[in-house]
Amino acid sequence: MTILGISAFYHDSAAAIIRDGEIIAAAQEERFSGKKNDPSFPENAIRFCLEFAACSINDLDAIAFYDKPLLKFERLLETYYAFAPKGLLSFLTAMPVWIKEKLFLKKIIYDALKKIGKFDRKKTLLLFPEHHLSHAASAFFPSSFDKAAILTIDGVGEWSTASISSGEKNGITVLKELHFPHSVGLLYSAFTYYCGFEVNAGEYKLMGLAPYGNINGEETKRMMHIIKNELTEIKKDGSVFLNQKYFSYATGLRMVNDHQWEKLFGITRRKPGDMITPSHCNLALAIQEVTEEIVINMAMEAKRITGADFLCLAGGVALNCVANGKLHDLKLFKDIFIQPAAGDAGGSLGAALATYYIYFSKEREMGDEPDKMKGSFLGTGFFDADISSLIKKNNAGHTYYQNENELLEKVASLIAVGNVVGWHQGRMEFGPRALGARSILADARNPEMQKKLNLKIKFREGFRPFAPVVLAEDVGEYFEFSGSSPYMLLVQKIKKERCISKPADYESWTMEEKLNFVRSDIPAVTHIDYSARLQTVDRHTNLRLWNLLQAFKRITGCAVLVNTSFNVRDEPIVNTPEDAYRCFQKTDMDFLVMGNYLFQKLAQDK
Repeated sequence: MTILGISAFYHDSAAAIIRDGEIIAAAQEERFSGKKNDPSFPENAIRFCLEFAACSINDLDAIAFYDKPLLKFERLLETYYAFAPKGLLSFLTAMPVWIKEKLFLKKIIYDALKKIGKFDRKKTLLLFPEHHLSHAASAFFPSSFDKAAILTIDGVGEWSTASISSGEKNGITVLKELHFPHSVGLLYSAFTYYCGFEVNAGEYKLMGLAPYGNINGEETKRMMHIIKNELTEIKKDGSVFLNQKYFSYATGLRMVNDHQWEKLFGITRRKPGDMITPSHCNLALAIQEVTEEIVINMAMEAKRITGADFLCLAGGVALNCVANGKLHDLKLFKDIFIQPAAGDAGGSLGAALATYYIYFSKEREMGDEPDKMKGSFLGTGFFDADISSLIKKNNAGHTYYQNENELLEKVASLIAVGNVVGWHQGRMEFGPRALGARSILADARNPEMQKKLNLKIKFREGFRPFAPVVLAEDVGEYFEFSGSSPYMLLVQKIKKERCISKPADYESWTMEEKLNFVRSDIPAVTHIDYSARLQTVDRHTNLRLWNLLQAFKRITGCAVLVNTSFNVRDEPIVNTPEDAYRCFQKTDMDFLVMGNYLFQKLAQDK
């Protein structure tokens, strides 16, 4: 039985295909279109999934879309009615789009599929599982747990903004929901907006900015008090009640009323590109701390009402890896599985899985693998012929290595002396993280590497931290952590003996001074609070990257590299060899590895 899942029309559209419960392929549309977080119908991603699965639309047993558009339309109408006469301009803006497109989504999907291939519409089953059920299915069914609590948290689906469910065998039972307009995801996004980052795209920047705030400072404490007493009421079970007096997202065209927030917090909204002030850092820290409290309360409630030993997480807020790390460290559950494509892209996979296991009542087959995501390497892969074609087209300077070990020793030695290497290997990752297939790799020991990567390679804000990738068997040598973190979804502390203590006057330093302070013996991956967004790699999920780390360890004694996504600011992670070579050429990246080919810039390109 073959099922295609689709997510589209909000942000980060994607497609996924499963066969007899096995995840065959999954990819985001942005990787093909070049438009970051592309919300359009995922025509290219669907073409890839069908081609990889060697099937046509007519061969599919069902197509599943990740939410129910009519329920979402109901929420829209009821919200405008409840807030009337507020929101008239937003209503007049939204209604034509909904009436023209969203209400006739079934027809739009069928028409779009016709462009991909001919099919018999009467025989093509099109299903619409609810948004948070799609999220829950994306986390539970690929997990190794026969029974688990499932927590989903995001901005909003149809009505639900968070849910607690129980998963057992091939079933999911929703036990509790939080409904719009009360939303943890929208609360966090409001602060993303106010701190000058793009909503639905810049939340991870806000998370990275938070540690620059002063946790013991009076301003941070005052801001936390305002959030918890003026903006929202946080209940013991993690549910929140947002004071709509201070928010505009329900009926407006912006997240908040800037003037009201300025009076409330005593700082003006930062516009994109403006200087980041200490107050903006403190505001980011305040909402991060509050969000962590809410997520932990929700997880405790999930534990209370399910009694489960295991927890599955999905939804956009499940990408808040600082909150995930603190939840992991509480040991409320024996183990936690977080869907690596936790946002809307993963909804495509969840919709397909929910259809297979729930709609068609198929039994789950539990295996020995840690999960069924195949390391999240579910996207496109390329052959030597593709790379050879690129070389001829671009007259690209390169060396081909017959022996893989020789290649890896060479690459490891290049990284060890300060070079930055683009790494394009195997099938592309599904989800927002580069996990060693479309990565940029560098030496974590180099104190200048964070600045070099941010300013000369990624062209992004200097405060942004970089993630480490470490040999799974050596993780305890570098981090206060034991276990695995294959999907870069947990933040953990650097081992204390590797850290350098902050000076007594540290809190009075400027943001740039804090950034330039060398905090450990792996400074390029040590954030200013001595933490790191950790990825462990073992020989079973990514043998070539594991072998490269082994080679680097033999040369340097260090089992850690910087691993950041292979892209520049405001562009999606590269997909094809052409994408990778183009990115390599327009940055100060030193070398590029694709398959067994090592590329270097020609003299005139340097």
